[in-house]
Amino acid sequence: MKRFTRREFVKISAVGLATMFTACKPENSSHELPIKFLRQTVTKDISTSRLVTWQVDAPLKNPAVEVRAVGSEATKKFPAVDATFTDDGQKIFRYSAHVENLSPAEAYDCRVVDGDAVTDWHALKKFSGDKFKALIFPDSQCGNGYDTWGTVARLAFEQNPDADFFVNVGDLVDNGEDFSQWQDWFAQIEKFLPTMPIAPVLGNHETYTRDWKVRMPEAYLKYFAVPDNGVENFSRRFYSFDFGAAHFAILDSQWDELDAFTPNLIDVQKSWLRQDLSSTVKPWKIVFVHKDVLQYRINGRPERREGFSDVGEQFMPEFDALNVDAVFTGHLHTYRNRGRLKNFRPDETGALYILTGLSGNVRYDGLWIDHALDRVTAPQPEIDNFLTLEVDDKTLSAKCFLSNGELLDEVTLHKA
Repeated sequence: MKRFTRREFVKISAVGLATMFTACKPENSSHELPIKFLRQTVTKDISTSRLVTWQVDAPLKNPAVEVRAVGSEATKKFPAVDATFTDDGQKIFRYSAHVENLSPAEAYDCRVVDGDAVTDWHALKKFSGDKFKALIFPDSQCGNGYDTWGTVARLAFEQNPDADFFVNVGDLVDNGEDFSQWQDWFAQIEKFLPTMPIAPVLGNHETYTRDWKVRMPEAYLKYFAVPDNGVENFSRRFYSFDFGAAHFAILDSQWDELDAFTPNLIDVQKSWLRQDLSSTVKPWKIVFVHKDVLQYRINGRPERREGFSDVGEQFMPEFDALNVDAVFTGHLHTYRNRGRLKNFRPDETGALYILTGLSGNVRYDGLWIDHALDRVTAPQPEIDNFLTLEVDDKTLSAKCFLSNGELLDEVTLHKA
């Protein structure tokens, strides 16, 4: 091996550092802006707007998001809002910019700026027409680190580069107050966050304190500024958005946990849901809600009867009346396809009900006894999975893939 003189080593190091700086330095900037967890969140209509959010380790002075059409040098600047908050004894410097007036037929790039500091450009995908693909991740809560969540999510993203956005069906983390879990959750998918909008669902674990008492889901509501629902005292707990040929309603099933803070969630949400779904003109109506609609018998507990959960009893009649096409749930950490149900019975004119499974490492192996309404059940003991959802104006197709990439289940609905 050649031995370098001190002068040669210094020269080589200087050249190497200069090359490395040039490679990572964004174009047209004086220096790089260090940010983390740059992400897009769904808006009421993702085809024309996007919420861009990021975190930093120290406050910014004049942050904004610059947007340019692909192939153009002209940029438009959208000022950012300081959404810094404190939780679990940690101050989280968070900023968001609402990017508006996008053309559905055009692709854009965006970057974060603060004075003369900038990030790299990141793609804002164009979303036009009725057809789309979404990724669906079941409960991602993990104990002892979020590597399992990261492995499942990265597999899904890498196998589906054409996916337009993704949904997490609640219980994103095990403990909603734990700062380190949120940071790990984001870090596992940081590579994919800048260009893949997220539609999160509130789960019961987002409401838990470090000592497992219940609180308002402070961190969830701060990390994800989803569209406002216009309902006083329940802002962003449930929401809706349009994408392609579908209208999505995202519900909050945490009335047991949060009733002491905000009572009457069931009635308030029913009223909102009726107005929301009645006013859409989209051909498909799709609902996500964390807690499942069925109640399962439990091994070792003979007193527990099979039937319908509180969520099912309260909202399945609403879904029937509002002609909902598909309902995706979580909470039980097992995949089950129930087919189409109406009036609490199998009926091909009713909504498709899918319990989505798990994408974390908290497993309930052998806990649930199969329900009479289950058509397809995940192999036991449970292994992780994710789903794809492909929709156009005539078809809705949902597929479930195990963490080894194997296709477990597929179901397709058709419209005349």
